[in-house]
Formats: sequence, structure tokens, C-alpha cells
Amino acid sequence: MTKEEILTQYLVENQAGFYRLAYSVLKNQDEALDAVQTAVCHSLERQNSLRDTGAVRSWFYRILMNACMDALRQRARVVPFPEDLELSHEDREPADDTLSRKIDALPPEVGTVIKLRFYEELTLKEISQITGQNLSTVKSRLYAGLKKLRVAMEGVEIS
Repeated sequence: MTKEEILTQYLVENQAGFYRLAYSVLKNQDEALDAVQTAVCHSLERQNSLRDTGAVRSWFYRILMNACMDALRQRARVVPFPEDLELSHEDREPADDTLSRKIDALPPEVGTVIKLRFYEELTLKEISQITGQNLSTVKSRLYAGLKKLRVAMEGVEIS
């Protein structure tokens, strides 16, 4: 298979996972869809920079995480709308479970590591490549985050 065919097949087979990760970072349906679309376009435009087709997963996740970070930076520049403005049903945040809220309450760099490890089932080495962090930093953030979650979840009933 050519590099283009491998990349296209990977993108088609994993699009739901891409959206899930983007949504977990951005917490907004439209922004998550835009980030995935941007990442797919960038990956197709820059497919020649993919040296090892076996590393397509970590290569693409890095592009997707960069698109999500760009969206967050862009969001910071936008003036929020008045609070008394009524939101439509689809713009409201979906009901979220306790564990997900606790993960979102962690510092972003820690929450991202946990989401990539457990939501996307990436290895620590892949997370290191995606985030551009040292492997030992990824490990310490993962274990510190898990410890904080364990403490935060004590006494919470799971239904």
C-alpha cells in the first residue's frame, strides 16, 4: 500500500475516536468537528512528512492535538456572549458523569495525558511523541493525575 492509502484508511477507520478526543479537549461539538476536519486536511496536505507509516497513529494525534490547542487559543480571543442569552438545546453541555468532570478539573496537561492514555488507549511513548513531552514527564503527570482522581473519587457512589 502507498503512504496515501495507508493514511486514508487510518483516517476513515478512526474518525469517531478523533472526534471523541477533540470533544474531550474542547467541550464543544462544533469546535471539535472543526478541529478534526482541520487535522485531517493538514495530515493529507503534509503526508510527505510522515516518514514511518507504522507511526501514523502518533503522527496524526499530534496534528489533532495541535488543532485542538489552536482552537483553545482562538477561543481565548473571542469575547463571550451575554449570560442572559438563551442557549439552544444542542449548544448546552451534555450531561457528564462524575469521573469525566473530575478529569476535566485536573490541570490541562495532566488531563490530556489521562485522556490520551485511557480514552484513546495510546502508549506512554506515543503520548510523549504526541505532546512533545519527555517520557518521564508523561509518566509523572499520569501517575500524579491518577492519584488526584483516586482521592477525588473517594466516597463517590458509582451507579
